[in-house]
Amino acid sequence: MLLAALAIVAPIFGLVALGYGAAKTRLVSGEAGNALSEYVFVLAIPALLFRTVASADFPALNPLPYWISYFGALAICWTLAHLLARRDGRDAREAAVIGFSAAQSNTVLVGIPLILGTIGEAGTLPVILLLAVHLPVTMTAVTLLIARGESGPGAWKGLMRSLISHPILIAIGAGLLWRYLGIPIPDLMRTLLKYLADSAAPCALAAMGMSMTRVSLAGNRRMIGLIAAIKLLLHPLLVYVLTVHVMRLPPHFAGAAILFAACPTGINAFLVAERYRIGASLASGAITLSTLLAIFTMTLAVSVTMALVK
Repeated sequence: MLLAALAIVAPIFGLVALGYGAAKTRLVSGEAGNALSEYVFVLAIPALLFRTVASADFPALNPLPYWISYFGALAICWTLAHLLARRDGRDAREAAVIGFSAAQSNTVLVGIPLILGTIGEAGTLPVILLLAVHLPVTMTAVTLLIARGESGPGAWKGLMRSLISHPILIAIGAGLLWRYLGIPIPDLMRTLLKYLADSAAPCALAAMGMSMTRVSLAGNRRMIGLIAAIKLLLHPLLVYVLTVHVMRLPPHFAGAAILFAACPTGINAFLVAERYRIGASLASGAITLSTLLAIFTMTLAVSVTMALVK
């Protein structure tokens, strides 16, 4: 089972390594890496999500147990990291960034390729249900915590603007509207969407590798290690307990949630830290270390998921 799981994880990290190596050796420029990331976020992933939401057959279900399982574990990890940061003498704003870094997964660049590669089409609905709420929930939470130490409405305006204009949320909303109107997707449009959607996973992983050249392990290594341990070990373990033993979710839903939780810290942690100029070195260190170690923890998570869905 571990060898089969490694066969799924290895190509994912192979593409990450390829992107990193190309950027590090300057085979591609930093601008090329930024452009590829923008392509993934603005076109490829939104095309994949729009096509799926607009045309897939979704069973009637109550998503609350699924959301409670995932976000309940996320809240525990966030709170624990926040409390450890406060105990370490960090102020409330930096503790908010540390909590965010310990709980926020790299859902787009790593999570989507990992889940679809492990579960296949059955993982599409769980992916969409998490993506639809993950960004609003985590971004709102970290902004609330940081805004308590900020003056003026700038933080709130920035949050609302980023959510309203986020391509992934727009794609999901447009797909839902298209589905509600009952309009068939024309063949030309379907072909274009397929080309874009098929490029999402490889381009996302290569872009992830390129982005890693801009982050480092600088900063407090003990705190960075704690963040990585909470993110890679505690988060998926809690999700496993909640999805499998407490909520008893269907295997592909439990597996998708476990794989999402097993992903390394997302690049949004660094972007938030840079935006508010607090904890940037900790966030970048957490992204780097958790991504390096995730090949081992994600292999284990894939093994668990394969055992659930077999």
